[in-house]
Amino acid sequence: MRIPKAALGVFLALVLVAAGIHFLVFSEGPAEPENQAENPAAKAGLPSPGPGKAGASGESTATAPDQKVEAAPLPVKVAKAVKSDLVMTLKSPGEAYSEKRIAMKAEVGGVVRNLYAAEGRHVREGDLLVELDDREFRLRLEKLEAQRLRFLSELFLEKQFSVTGQQPAPGLIDKLDKAQADYERASEAFKKGLVSQADLEKAQADYELALIDAGRKKDEVMASCKGLTQADVDVKIARIDVEKTRIRAPFAGIVTDIKLSPKERLDPGRELFTLVDISRIKVKAKVLESEVGKVVAGRDVDLLFSAFPGRAFKGRIEAVSPVINAEDKTCAVHVTMDNQSEEVKPGMHAEIEIPIEIFKDRLLVPQQAILVRGGRKLVFAVEGGVAKWRYLEVGLENERFAEVLPGKEPGWGVSEGDTVIIEGQLTLAHDTRVSIVD
Repeated sequence: MRIPKAALGVFLALVLVAAGIHFLVFSEGPAEPENQAENPAAKAGLPSPGPGKAGASGESTATAPDQKVEAAPLPVKVAKAVKSDLVMTLKSPGEAYSEKRIAMKAEVGGVVRNLYAAEGRHVREGDLLVELDDREFRLRLEKLEAQRLRFLSELFLEKQFSVTGQQPAPGLIDKLDKAQADYERASEAFKKGLVSQADLEKAQADYELALIDAGRKKDEVMASCKGLTQADVDVKIARIDVEKTRIRAPFAGIVTDIKLSPKERLDPGRELFTLVDISRIKVKAKVLESEVGKVVAGRDVDLLFSAFPGRAFKGRIEAVSPVINAEDKTCAVHVTMDNQSEEVKPGMHAEIEIPIEIFKDRLLVPQQAILVRGGRKLVFAVEGGVAKWRYLEVGLENERFAEVLPGKEPGWGVSEGDTVIIEGQLTLAHDTRVSIVD
């Protein structure tokens, strides 16, 4: 079919008009919001706030470009640089023990009438701890006292009817004087180590025989013959046995490890309990023979117990053993410490810090203050609330302190009384503001 030229021309004109309209519509910007109440700045004819600027409510989400932000001070702990003695120490392991520790035993047998001892009880010297039934012992004492009284009566009656006033023969007096002089000389010589014990005993026996011959020991001999002397001894022993039924504390201490019960029958020698005094504790340490020459008796030491981490107890070197152990080539060092609080128990493990050298009047800073940056040691000193780093020349050191030597360059080191940071300085930079906390 053939299209007329007139119709083709009209079609091309319509296409061109449509293309123009499309170009005009899509080349314009986005339309303004119809509801201007949503944009107060636009409604008032003001420029719209940019990002980060305060709006009509006064709120701000950022800082102006020309405003400088100041950081809060960092909390730190500090210490002073001081002049003091630098003590070089030697560490040694040890174990606590008590010298006053005994196992109490029954000296006589019997039934437990009263038990006053209790586990952990504090007792004073002389306190009654155990009481045994003493009836059997008292009956025996009464029997022996009656027997003694009989012997004494017989002796008294014999003396009443005996002939008195006889004088010893002159020869016996001379013999007695000589025996007495010999005994006195032997006694003096024995004190000086010039005669033996046997010689002294022979001189004493001769003197006593001379006394008997001269009638000077007549009463003693008669008493012995009548059994009175032995009766006196038996009575004294019986009284002691009665006393042994009452078991008392030989010293002040603490009762522990009780091994008996009330109404129990005990045999002589039976172990009853342990009495220990821990008001004063000893610690035995071992020091190598190469170091023992530096350990001095009477010097103060620090005692660190595993049961009390971070806490040091004070002790004193009481004695240094004069003997070196042949097996491990060590020397025993005995340390004493007061323990009135009874915190330290016998058997506890301890580490002893023994001072072996003391360097007088050195400028010291705590080891916690020292940092290493760029291979050099430094500390942060606080000046007017600001941390300043100071390079150090370090001399002698122990575990707690380091000696500060004069600096190689101006501005190095610290002076006595300077405040140095010991905690919180690991991430500090020079001129950082800090606040000191306890």
